[in-house]
Amino acid sequence: MLHAASSLTSAPVAPLLDRLFLDAEASSPFSVVADLSADERDRLIRSRADYRDFYGRMKDMPLAVSRETGRLLYLLARGARARSVVEFGTSFGLSTLHLAAALRDNGGGRLITSEFEPSKVARAKAHLAAGGLADLVEFREGDALETLGRDLPETVDLLLLDGAKALYPEILDRVEGRLRPGALVVADNAEYSPDYLARIRDPGRGYLSVPFGGDVELSVRLG
Repeated sequence: MLHAASSLTSAPVAPLLDRLFLDAEASSPFSVVADLSADERDRLIRSRADYRDFYGRMKDMPLAVSRETGRLLYLLARGARARSVVEFGTSFGLSTLHLAAALRDNGGGRLITSEFEPSKVARAKAHLAAGGLADLVEFREGDALETLGRDLPETVDLLLLDGAKALYPEILDRVEGRLRPGALVVADNAEYSPDYLARIRDPGRGYLSVPFGGDVELSVRLG
């Protein structure tokens, strides 16, 4: 049975998200790479070879979705009546909280989320427990190219790409065969992954895709 109220806008999730967003907004992830030029920083973000160097520097930073993107994720998952979600890039779990809240309000489900930084996994687990949503989430610690390459659900309703941008095409490779017709793919900051954008926007690859809200690429898997 669908819940009439929204877990997203009530306790314990709503005040938890408020606190986590305030913490994220008070930090400056790029301060830890202040020694790099903007061009070098962009190169590292886009690089397949050096992504561990860049994201390793960010291990204590909450690389969070925006408040608007978080709410969009909740709306999409609710609207699709999603029961099976895969997330690449947990960080501190803000996007995970939005998606898990949608699953709760859809009547249940399973969210598989992958993060290679152990300290971030620990913090995200604590946040999901504080939000009363931990029972819906399976955390997979390690390289997502491995952890999301096995034991996926038979069908996936929504895929969120919000980890190392250079890996977006390869993560899609691992999940694509499980995406049901009509499944949604949400890629945050996809402008840093031109190979991914070229693929997802190619009419012959089985998706309809549009940029949304300035920093999100929103795509639907066609039948």
